Amino acid sequence: MIAPGPRNLITDVKGLRVGNAKDQAIRSGVTVLTAEAPFTASVHVMGGAPGTRETELLAPDRTVQAVDAIVLSGGSAFGLDAAQGVTEGLRAQGRGFAVLGMTVPIVPAAIIFDLANGGVKDWGSSPYPALGRAAFEAASETFAIGSEGAGTGALIADLKGGLGSASAVWNGYTVGALVAANPVGQVTVGDGPHFHAAPCEFGDEFGGLGPAPSFDPGCLPPTKVTASDREATAIAVVATDAALTKAQAARMAIMAHDGIARAVWPSHAPMDGDTVFAVATGARPIGSGHAATVELMWLGHLAALCLARAMARGIYHAAPTPGDVKPAWRTRFG
Repeated sequence: MIAPGPRNLITDVKGLRVGNAKDQAIRSGVTVLTAEAPFTASVHVMGGAPGTRETELLAPDRTVQAVDAIVLSGGSAFGLDAAQGVTEGLRAQGRGFAVLGMTVPIVPAAIIFDLANGGVKDWGSSPYPALGRAAFEAASETFAIGSEGAGTGALIADLKGGLGSASAVWNGYTVGALVAANPVGQVTVGDGPHFHAAPCEFGDEFGGLGPAPSFDPGCLPPTKVTASDREATAIAVVATDAALTKAQAARMAIMAHDGIARAVWPSHAPMDGDTVFAVATGARPIGSGHAATVELMWLGHLAALCLARAMARGIYHAAPTPGDVKPAWRTRFG
């Protein structure tokens, strides 16, 4: 049987911590995932317009085998500066990849485009290094979702986006997902409140409304593809306590993208930068040979399940704010 973990957050994977920081004036923020020790990580990109840092070193054939943190940020290309603040925080703790007497923190990052959400964007120096440092220092086993961290200024086709998270426990393994949901597509069905991800829901974690009573597959959903509203992206981390290699983590990241496809119509569009990092803490060994293949298959399935739920939860928990350019789900349907 599969069931959510006790917090229904990615931090149900023991050892992981998540921190958020936001600036409401600029309507943007940063989310940082870190851990008590370096962790195995890989990545897979399916969107047509990604913005990333340090993703090439996550390929299975690269030298570095573990990273110290992963950053999800608003701000488009400016948001990649958030990793600088996290790197400084890690260095202050003496953490990083040891080389020639130095320690170099390894901090991959990905960004969403939230520069057209109505916030103040005429800052002087970039606010993102400070936001990254604050998010890193706030890292904890518990954290808020919705209009928080990297999801602060997120928008989807017709609603506010948000930061979402979910977890699942199966056969002794724990899997979790964390996502800044800002896609081109729609997460609800037609003009109603029902989520595309409803078949994946446990209990009432995003309203308990169930599937839409009717659905027309021949009707194209609304999107952000207009002259002034087309920049998007869903950036995510999926995690497990299984002892995966980088190659196995890469496969889990690939499978996890199905969670975005189950939650967002359409997904992986030319304007999306959909990027999924996969993290493994290594606390629980997996089998060998055929048993390992089977277990990896189910871990990838759970990662996709968690990511679909996290996408819906991020939108469901988004909070209305004065000056919003799009309504929150709870404002339109609550």
